[in-house]
Amino acid sequence: MKKISTILILSFLSFGVWAQNFPAINYGFRLGLTATPTFGWIKPEQGKTNSIALGFSYGLIGDFNFAPNYSFSTGLTITSINGKSTEANVAPYHSGSIPIAYDLKYKLQYIEVPLTVKLKTLKADGKRWYGQFGLSNGFNISAKQDAKNGSSTLGDNLKITDYTKFYRAGLIIGGGGEFDISGNASILAGLTYNNGFTNITTDKSRDVRNHYLALNFGVFF
Repeated sequence: MKKISTILILSFLSFGVWAQNFPAINYGFRLGLTATPTFGWIKPEQGKTNSIALGFSYGLIGDFNFAPNYSFSTGLTITSINGKSTEANVAPYHSGSIPIAYDLKYKLQYIEVPLTVKLKTLKADGKRWYGQFGLSNGFNISAKQDAKNGSSTLGDNLKITDYTKFYRAGLIIGGGGEFDISGNASILAGLTYNNGFTNITTDKSRDVRNHYLALNFGVFF
């Protein structure tokens, strides 16, 4: 996964250099708003995923069109990634040497800055389809957790910022369509899979990753 993220970052840097050296045609920049439900889950290396949890993402999206059918797509969103899991020996609840299992619900919120390439079909009858691929960059701004051991509640919306890594990287794969509504305005609808590939916990004895599916809705102006 480290190799994948390195390749993606180098690819985007290479594109930036190419764009500066060969600014042949300006195909325009499009700015829009997005509001998106997310369906997140937690995948611990030692433990199990319990269920999917609903979250939400909202903010700005932008497409830098560098060819008729190709765009560099980014954004700035506030994204919630929630999920439930069962894990053993979890700080700050665990003490002692006897392994204990905890039922957890993660409630994490990030500022996300995606760096993706969007491949589009030719527009026909006011609509076009697209595929999207790239890197997700998340910066944690809120981390809370519910925790239980059997019937005992150990944490209720407990702040776990000190136990959560600040940076999260993910791989974005998605697709959908854009549909003209009036003038330059169009609506966007699609589906995105965001595969987190960095450990979200600061505990070196645990490896926990979070992922989500997003039903993308947006408006470009």
